[in-house]
Amino acid sequence: MSALRFVRRITLSVLLFTPLCAAVAAPRAPAAVANPPPGYEARADVATFVQDIVQRHPELDAEVVATTLSEARYQPQVAKFILPAASPAAKNWRVYRSRFLDTLRVREGVTFWRDNERWLRLAEERWGVPARVIVAIIGVETIYGRQTGGFRAVDALATLAFDFPRGRSDRSGFFRDELEALFALAARDRINPLSLKGSYAGALGMPQFMPSTWLKFALDFDGDGRIDLHRSTPDVIGSVASYLAGHGWVRDMPTHFDVLPPSAEADRDALLAPDILPSFTAAELTGRGAMLSPAGQQHPGKLALVELRNGVEPPSFVAGTDNFWVITRYNWSAYYAMAVIDLSESLAALKTVADNR
Repeated sequence: MSALRFVRRITLSVLLFTPLCAAVAAPRAPAAVANPPPGYEARADVATFVQDIVQRHPELDAEVVATTLSEARYQPQVAKFILPAASPAAKNWRVYRSRFLDTLRVREGVTFWRDNERWLRLAEERWGVPARVIVAIIGVETIYGRQTGGFRAVDALATLAFDFPRGRSDRSGFFRDELEALFALAARDRINPLSLKGSYAGALGMPQFMPSTWLKFALDFDGDGRIDLHRSTPDVIGSVASYLAGHGWVRDMPTHFDVLPPSAEADRDALLAPDILPSFTAAELTGRGAMLSPAGQQHPGKLALVELRNGVEPPSFVAGTDNFWVITRYNWSAYYAMAVIDLSESLAALKTVADNR
């Protein structure tokens, strides 16, 4: 091995394995087990993955990446959690909503808002995303950092990248991309990738960003020279606003309007066909028999007829705007978006009351 190659490998190893970001600490040594699961060092598909990503990322060293993956472990719980429920319950908006508008989230949300009012105001001024929406997303995702996940990201992503379970459509390609992004993120921010912990799907930090999302949208909002989505609330606030703005958030646009669906089944089906993607003008909705609120009738952009099922009870409906669609870029679910919106409105109302005391 040439001296230059040796120095390069050692230097990159130090950069990749030294946790300089305050967001993460060096991992504790795992407890000894009688029969530890095998690593990923002896597999041809892993070796191919390593060679492919170092070609795309010259800042990475093949031996460093391979050594890291040799420490990764298959996680049966990750494979289990990624699968759909064996007997999925009927969708129920009211039940779903109750999970996220609980006393803890509301109380902690008002406190988080008041403690970080300066940064929320700055984010709203810069990107146009209301403070209440930013606070609600962080609350829905992790209850303001209380539940960020306990899986090593390398383990979770390796499990889903190389051993994606049967039983649902194969998304191993997506998770290989995210594993690649994790290594790129670790090299860029000089973080030990083995120290990063998150959800069973590899989502990280208070806002639960996937590694590729962290790379593209996370930012150093407090200006301390590092991006910390685990402990820096200014960075979290700025990054959530950056993400929504990057997906098309429109300043001062409502997220939705009240609507009653058409009585004719054919018209209702036609309006529901595009799902949550805004595809119809207000005139087109009303022309199909939907009854929009007066404010909705004046909306200049496209709308989506959004159905929220309530189990055996009749469904609820809203007319979603482009900003409703943007919230679903965080989680492709109308139920998720509506939970964020309802929580944001509850937080705003309670904060107003608290501020006026």
